[in-house]
Amino acid sequence: MSEKDPLNILHINASARGASSMSRQLVGDLIAALQERHNDVHVTRRNVATGLPFVDEEWVAANNTPEEERDDEQRDKLALSDQLVAELAAADVLVIGTPIYNFSIPASLKAWVDMIARARLTFRYTKDGVEGLLADRKTYVVVPSGGVPVGSPVDFATPYLRHVLGFVGITDIEFIGARGADRGNHEALDAARARIAELVHLGPRAA
Repeated sequence: MSEKDPLNILHINASARGASSMSRQLVGDLIAALQERHNDVHVTRRNVATGLPFVDEEWVAANNTPEEERDDEQRDKLALSDQLVAELAAADVLVIGTPIYNFSIPASLKAWVDMIARARLTFRYTKDGVEGLLADRKTYVVVPSGGVPVGSPVDFATPYLRHVLGFVGITDIEFIGARGADRGNHEALDAARARIAELVHLGPRAA
């Protein structure tokens, strides 16, 4: 990316809450900090909480058909997935805001993962194992939680996201937790904001 190019940020929101969502508020702080640090920022917002289609038999059949052999119906079936992959591929920075629901990620975020994990497009199998095909990029995952501390034995959300993003080639990931922030834990919220400021300050600054 040239210094004259805008910094492209892809923001994935998975919280079912509206303005009261802690992940939305903290992601807003994070993106604002990135905007202050870089001269030109473009943000693409994808609110998966409103719902994405689940993978079904027709989707699998279309995805398994070589691109040049797909008919119009199969192309239509994969159109949203193609768009989501293109958004991710174009991003210089990925920002995910997600709560922990029942010890893991929301179903809406899992649906997004299923749409962007595409064999031969975002990953491939080789004789040496799986190879992620997306270029690595700085990724921030903001994870407010109720009773589940990020990194605890019952946190199945962040290890899954680290693995599946790495599966497609994205390994430069920072997790920002805020346990109890949605229950009035102001110390957790302040700590998360301090961590955001620290992480963005440590990143490269645009000229």
